[in-house]
Amino acid sequence: MTSQILVEQISALYSGSNIVELGVVQSAINQKEAVEQLVVAIENVEGDAQADPKHHGGLDRVLHHFPREHYGQYRRWDLISGFKDAPAMGENISTVGLDEHQVNIGDIIQIGEVKLQVTQPRSPCFKLNLQFDHQEFALAMQQSGRCGWFYRVLEPGTIYASDTITLLERCSEISISEAMHIYFLPEFDAAQYQRLADCPGLAASWVGSLQRRIVNNAVEDWQMRLYGVQQA
Repeated sequence: MTSQILVEQISALYSGSNIVELGVVQSAINQKEAVEQLVVAIENVEGDAQADPKHHGGLDRVLHHFPREHYGQYRRWDLISGFKDAPAMGENISTVGLDEHQVNIGDIIQIGEVKLQVTQPRSPCFKLNLQFDHQEFALAMQQSGRCGWFYRVLEPGTIYASDTITLLERCSEISISEAMHIYFLPEFDAAQYQRLADCPGLAASWVGSLQRRIVNNAVEDWQMRLYGVQQA
């Protein structure tokens, strides 16, 4: 396919390196600030940090992109307590007019001089419940698919807030929205899991999880991820 401009100009860029307490856990989600540029390496973004490298960051999740307009929808659903806005999701890239239906797993994206590949949707966890003071926030993100997505870095460089976002190559037919739907199906479906696992560019952690489900003929328990440790 020929190159396609997805966004004429980024809405905002964010980064932050401080890690602080968020309820009973540590998180960097509240420490990001607007910046004019992101210096992007293969493994990380300069001045950006994650408190939990096991579940955040890594080569498949160097940059988090979250649609700006989703905040309005979550407010309309009464899921956000108080006026929290970008970058309250911990995102690095904020845009308007681009969502999970328009971006596919494996997409090769050019932003300024940086070349990226879409790897996975954001998998919501209980830290979002703490962040937005709503016990069902993570579940609502899981069910709605308004989650944003992650990139791995193919060619490093600097991203500027004035940069255009261009789709260079489409590598699969599964959108971020459909990937969320498949991954979080309420009932086991080996055929759909394999279809998603076969997508070029899908994050290694998601491939491994899908393959384990197929081998075990069962889906892992989501309660800890969605709600954390529940007090008796």
